[in-house]
Amino acid sequence: MLMKKKIETNFFCKSNHWSRRMKKIKKIVSAILLIDDCGFKKSNSYFLNLIFVNDEKIKMINKKYRNNSKSTDVLTFVSSFNNKKLKNESYCDIFFSAEIIKKDAKKNLINFYDHLTHLIIHCFLHINGYEHEVNSDFLKMKNLEKKILKNLGIQDPYLYE
Repeated sequence: MLMKKKIETNFFCKSNHWSRRMKKIKKIVSAILLIDDCGFKKSNSYFLNLIFVNDEKIKMINKKYRNNSKSTDVLTFVSSFNNKKLKNESYCDIFFSAEIIKKDAKKNLINFYDHLTHLIIHCFLHINGYEHEVNSDFLKMKNLEKKILKNLGIQDPYLYE
């Protein structure tokens, strides 16, 4: 029997900065999920909530859950459960701040949607166990991000480091 991975995505727009962008974002996420390199396992079920908020809200979430009072571009929270009867399940909440993403894209001379695509891929890799605390893990994750972005026709974001 061929197992098909189950990935359920929900989109929540909690800021006026995002509302006009949601249609395009949904297409970006669908395209990313078609690529197998993000590490989603066929034996797991994934429930992804992509939540698009403003800078003030992400700063509040960052303070409450990470004890950091600064703004950030994205926050990822994952809860995984091993259900012996069914598949392993991962419930993921990913918060994005339009203001920070826009500011970073402008600073680095990157298209807003290309930068957002990179961040989504980065989050999906984190959901699937990829980390970047040590240099060898960082290089592995970075190379995988570049490969996925290339498959989507997006230039290497690390070219100008």
